[in-house]
Parts: sequence; C-alpha cells; structure tokens
Amino acid sequence: MSGTPITEIETYGVEHIPDADRTARPLDLFRVAFGGANTFATCVLGAFPILFGLSFWHGLAATGLGLVVGALILAPLSLFGPLNGTNNAVSSSAHLGVHGRVVGSFLSLLTAIAFFSISVWSSGDALVGGAHRLVGLPDTDLSYGVAYAIFAVLVLVVCVYGFRFMLFVNKIAVAAASLLFVLGVFAFAGDFDPSYPGTVAAGDPLFWPSFIGAALIVLSNPVSFGAFLGDWSRYIPADTPRGRVMAAAFLSQLATILPFLFGLATASIIATEAAAYVDPAAPNYVGGLLAVSPGWYFVPVCLIALIGGMSTGTTSLYGTGLDFSSVFTRFSRVQATVFIGILSIVFIFAGRFAANLTQSISTFATLIITCTAPWMVIMMLGYVTRRGWYDPEALQVFNRRQRGGRYWFTHGWNWRGLSAWLISAALALMFVNLPGQFVGPLGDLAGGVDVSLPLGLAVAALLHLVLLAAFPEPREVYGPRGPRRVRSADTPILPIVDAATEPVT
Repeated sequence: MSGTPITEIETYGVEHIPDADRTARPLDLFRVAFGGANTFATCVLGAFPILFGLSFWHGLAATGLGLVVGALILAPLSLFGPLNGTNNAVSSSAHLGVHGRVVGSFLSLLTAIAFFSISVWSSGDALVGGAHRLVGLPDTDLSYGVAYAIFAVLVLVVCVYGFRFMLFVNKIAVAAASLLFVLGVFAFAGDFDPSYPGTVAAGDPLFWPSFIGAALIVLSNPVSFGAFLGDWSRYIPADTPRGRVMAAAFLSQLATILPFLFGLATASIIATEAAAYVDPAAPNYVGGLLAVSPGWYFVPVCLIALIGGMSTGTTSLYGTGLDFSSVFTRFSRVQATVFIGILSIVFIFAGRFAANLTQSISTFATLIITCTAPWMVIMMLGYVTRRGWYDPEALQVFNRRQRGGRYWFTHGWNWRGLSAWLISAALALMFVNLPGQFVGPLGDLAGGVDVSLPLGLAVAALLHLVLLAAFPEPREVYGPRGPRRVRSADTPILPIVDAATEPVT
C-alpha cells in the first residue's frame, strides 16, 4: 500500500471503505495471511502426523492433502472484502440478516482471541527456552511473564496503529521467518532421515484413521482464517480481478508448507533422538526442538519466536478489535482494540499462571473452527447463488442503527442461513473427537477419526440449499441478474430507516 504513512492511526472500522482509500494489492493479502501462519504454532501442527505414528512420507502426503483442501475452502472467503469494502462478518448480513451477522462477529472474535493467546504462549515459551539454552536465562515464571508481556504489548501497539503498520510488520516477518526456517535445513541436515518409518505402517488398522486425522488437523489451519480474511482484504479495490484475490489467499496457505514441513521433519528427528517429547499423552514440541537443535541454531529459534509471535499476534488481535467494534458500534476501532487487547492480555496471564488453560485454549480454538466451517460454506453458497452481487449500503444497517433494507429479512434475521449454520455446527460438535481433551457424544462413531469438520461442511451445504429451494429468498437480494440455480420470491423489501423514527417489522 502507498500514500498514508504507516504511523498514522487507522480510523476505519467496519464501515464501508471509500474506493479512494483502498490501495492494497493481492500481494499484500498474501503477505498478511502467510505471515500470520508462518510461525511456531504452525510447526506444532506440522508435528501431528508424527505424533499420530505416521512415517515422514505419509505425514507429508497428509499435510499436502490437508493444505490443498483447506486452501480451496478458504480462497472464496477473500472475495467479500474487496466487493463490499468491509469485513466478512458484516458481509454475512446478506446471508444471515443484519442482526444474524453477529454470529460471524463472535466467531471471528473468539477465534482471534484464542489464536492470539496461543501465539503469545508458544512464542514466549520458545524464546525463553532458547535463551535458557543460549545464555542461561532462568527458566522461571518471571522469565515467561516478561516474554509474554513483551509480545503482547508490542502486538497491541501495532494493532492500534492499524492495517498499514500490521502490513509493514508482516512484510518483514514473511521474509525473515522464512529465511530462518530455511536455515533449519543446515541445522538438521545431518540428523534428518526421510525414511523415518513411524509406528503405524500402511497396512495397520490405525493407518487410515491416523492419516485422515492428521490431514484434518492441517486442514483446520487454513479454515481458521475464514472468519477474518475480510479484515485484510477489504482494502483491496473492488475492481481487482477476483481470480487474483483468490489466488493470493490460496497461495498464502500453500506457502505454509514451509513451517509445516519444518515441524514434520524436526518432529521425526525428535521422535528418534528425544522420544519423550513426542509422547502423544504429553507432547512438547518446543522442548523437543530445543533438545535436538545444535547450539548455533538457538539464536534463530529465538528470532523465529519473536518474529512469528509478532506476525500471528498482530493478525489475530487486529481482528478482535475490528469485530468487537462491529458488534458494539459505540466503540471506534481504536477504542475496541485497546479494550479487547487489555482483556486478552489479562486472559493470557491468568490462563497461563492461574488457571493453566494452555491446553484448554487449543481445544477451544478447535471447537470454534468447527463452528466456523459451516458458516464459511453458507457464505460461499450465498456468493454463488447471488452471482457475487451485494448492496454495500444495506450491509451497514446494523452499524448505523437503522432498520429495513434488502437484508432485513425477518426482524433482521435470515432464519434460512441461521438454521443451516446452527444445525450443522451443533452436529459437527457432536462428532468432535479430541482424545484427552474433548469427545462429543457421537465422536466415536467414525472409528476414532475426528470427522467433525468435513461433516459440518457437507451438512451446511446440503441443508442451506434445501432451505433456499423450499423457502425462496426475496428477489431483491439477488440484484439485477437474478438468482443462480435457486428460486426467488416476490417479497416486498422494507425501506431503510433510522431505528428511532418508525417501526419496521
């Protein structure tokens, strides 16, 4: 982006951004989306195929499958920001209603807080662990507390300045973290054995459950970006070719093969040389990495922790402020960012030192992603049936404390989309299978494989299409070209009015 200095505080929240101020490029979206995942947190996910007992090559195949499918699911969600000049939660007003869009706001808010906490904890642990091995820094709660505080405060400052400063940080982070990961080739080349056999062979009854489970964990990483991808793409001009925008989102996730591969390869080394750290009952990837790293690589480990923590933290916390201000419209973006940032920092310290929630927050993040996936499907199907046409002014009714418009539906709620989301999300949660963390009432029906994510995606798609066919939406929501492959109804659209002027039903 060009024009406005990065040190000028961003004033735009979720209101429609004028075309003149939308100067970002698809490359900027790539940098932010890739930078937010090019971290230790992704390396930890990359280690899961080894934790599940797969060989290196089988683990690589599962990782590749999960990444490609996840990136394909994510890519269409990048289109709403350029089209509507606002974030995805506000854009969901078109499919869930101007009040129903709070579902997307809260999903995004909770996902962002969870990943902000995970990024601070994982990066802080790696920084302290590396410094302990490198210079003998005491491995105490005080050291961890100082590391967490440094990360959290730096991230909050960047997010207060806004999108341009965040983009500047990620420009540096993408190149620097990638280079440091590549240095790992030289650090671990002597110990890495691509023929690592794992503990679950191809003919083993547990092979396919392990393979599918590993692929789904990898797939969840791209899906986790779905709710707040529009936070970053809304500065891209509306006339940007849609294929380029989708390609940027898709390639940003394929590029995360770098940290995934780093996690997979180093986990295979840890499993061989320090197996206690990859015990499925109590895995400690960061500790294992430090145990097998050569001394000279401790500095790169600390730098990856610092850079990656900043990158993931800023992309997550930026979304919390934006979505909080979109629900509680009296808050500006800056006020909401400061408020929710302080609350998040308090949660980080209380969760780490008082309540020991570091494991629970990972489970919580998984459950939120499980609920987000059906929401993403409803958005994508809505985009297809609406032929990519939206009314940006009608999307802002909630923010402006108005009523009526194309997306008012029934008192501000579109029960078709909401019903499809609620039923599919509830069913998906029932099939979650995270042994030792959370197992839903139906979690064991698939032979121990967690099928919650694909099940939620499939049920949401089927149910939403059935409801659109059985109960057609008003013709006016489809724009001048009409609906695609669904029926519409001649339902009158109420005019947009201020909420205090007259009743609208």
